[in-house]
This record gives sequence, C-alpha cells and structure tokens, in this order.
Amino acid sequence: MLPDNVLHPITRANLNEYLKDLAKEFRKLNGTKTPAEIILIGGAAVLVRYGFRDLTYDVDAIIVASSAMKDAISRVSNKHGLPHGWLNADFKRTDSYSDKLSEVSVYYRTFSNIMTIRTVAAEYLLAMKLKSGRQYKNDLSDIVGVLWEHQKSGEPLSRKAVENAFAKLYGVGAVMPETSHKLLDAVYADEDYESLFRRIRESELESKELLLEFERNYPGKLKAENIDGVIESMKRNRAAAPQKESLLDRLEEAKREATDAKN
Repeated sequence: MLPDNVLHPITRANLNEYLKDLAKEFRKLNGTKTPAEIILIGGAAVLVRYGFRDLTYDVDAIIVASSAMKDAISRVSNKHGLPHGWLNADFKRTDSYSDKLSEVSVYYRTFSNIMTIRTVAAEYLLAMKLKSGRQYKNDLSDIVGVLWEHQKSGEPLSRKAVENAFAKLYGVGAVMPETSHKLLDAVYADEDYESLFRRIRESELESKELLLEFERNYPGKLKAENIDGVIESMKRNRAAAPQKESLLDRLEEAKREATDAKN
C-alpha cells in the first residue's frame, strides 16, 4: 500500500542512468530490429519535466516492447540494487489509467537508438493526478507544483484546459475525487502556488506518517477503500494531541483566504 523501497529513491540524475542501462541491456537481448517505447507516467514524468520534485520510489510506465524488456528490467535491477519492478506498468490496473494516454504523450529522449522515452503532456499529467487524488502520496502537491512551474515560466495552465484534459482521458461527466475538486477550487482562487504547495506537501507527509502508524497498530486492516477515512479519523483523534485540520479543511481555508484577499 505504501512504498517499501525508501532505501532506493529514484532521482532525475539516476533515472536517466537507469534508462540508459536499460536500453543497453534491451539491445543486447533483443537486437536492433524491434525498437521499444516507454511512456513515463506519474512521479517519473514529473521528475524529468519539472524541478520542484526531487525523487520518486518507482517508475510507472506504459511499456511497448518485446518480452526481452522484462529481462532487461531485471538486469538493471540487479546491477543497481533496485527493487524488483522498479519500472512497471501496474498503474494500468488503477482508475487513473486511460487508453488515450499514448496519443497525448510527448517525446523526451532516445537511448541506444533502440528505446524511445516519452512523457505525458502537462494538462494530462494533471488530469491523472486529479483522478488519483491520494492524500498520502505526492498527487496533490504534484498538481500544485506543475501549475506553479508553468506560472513561473509565463505559460500558465488554465482550469478549463485541465478539466478538458480530464474529460478527454476519462469521459465527459467523469467525477474526480472530492479532495481533487477542492484543490482546484483553492489553487485557482488565488494562484499563490508556492504557499499552497508547501501546505499540501506538509499534509501529505503527515498523512503518510499516520498511515504507517495505523499499519503498525492494526496490521492488515488498511485497505484501498478505507485509506481516506483512516487519515481523516487519525488527524482528528490522535491520542493526546490537539485536534488537527484535515486536508479538506486546509483546502477550504486556503480558498477562503484567497477570496478574502481579493475582496
């Protein structure tokens, strides 16, 4: 449920090293006739395109390659001491997957003239993060971070563009999680992305800590369907601690502060 490979963080620098070695191993196993394409999703896509995020713990991807790629991934894992499945397509079983992701991907790099790496265009990356909307990972802070960097570059992403991307990937009328919707309300109310980024990241780290505590106290009781409830309950009822605001409370507060400032 939570990343267990914290001793092997993947950074922008070593990700490129791993991908370079992966291409070499794939070429050895596969030859040069059949190329491979890998589309980086999630945290890895954020790493290679933006500067606000330092690391991730695995590489989610769409992998289009011969069966030799599986062995190549294992060889890189063994060479660098990476967890099994450091690069995987498991996210295809999650709600954030869409079969339209390939067509909205953008070119990143080619390694060894055999393996092309692509990432996801910004508004679609945001749409995926909104669809997932996990409070205990980097989903919400990644959304704010991407918007923040586009704002600084002078090429801001409009809410309409993000919502249109969400509809394209998941269908018109698709519903995003409540936390994600409230985040959009807060972030577009004022666009003080830097302040909101820091507040959301702090809340995500707190949520992760609380889930780890819950898992220690109640092994096997944490399920995908009860994670948000556990987080909110523990934040409000942590023993001998003052009552804490939930993330939804913080987003509501951020929106109110932005509205008050405008008025």
